[in-house]
Amino acid sequence: MSDTNEGGLRVLSPNWFESALHYVALGAEVAGVAVIVLGVMLATTVFLLRIGRSREWGDHYHTFRSTLARAILLGLEFLLAADLVGTVAVKPTLDNLYVLGLIVLIRTFLSFSLQVEIEGRLPWRKADSNK
Repeated sequence: MSDTNEGGLRVLSPNWFESALHYVALGAEVAGVAVIVLGVMLATTVFLLRIGRSREWGDHYHTFRSTLARAILLGLEFLLAADLVGTVAVKPTLDNLYVLGLIVLIRTFLSFSLQVEIEGRLPWRKADSNK
């Protein structure tokens, strides 16, 4: 990331910003995967502990699915941020922008589907005030 000039002083290489963004994108990818994996493990552990205490599957299953969906949704946000940084800031070619657009569409659909799963209603419908 740095070079030494003729006077022995350390100077930043011309590609320091690109290198830094690469590591930022990599960090966001790792965070996204970690959030999903830890969320799956936590949701599964809590579900199994609750099932062990009572055999009522309905409420526990709904809570499990909701917790799992939240973890996946948060992980997808980190992964999308990594894709944005990696594609736009590091390698901004037209082909990469097309791929990014497709990734954004897919992840938006997944996020929408998970949000509907969590809330149990479409986003434009008002929440039932009796709950």
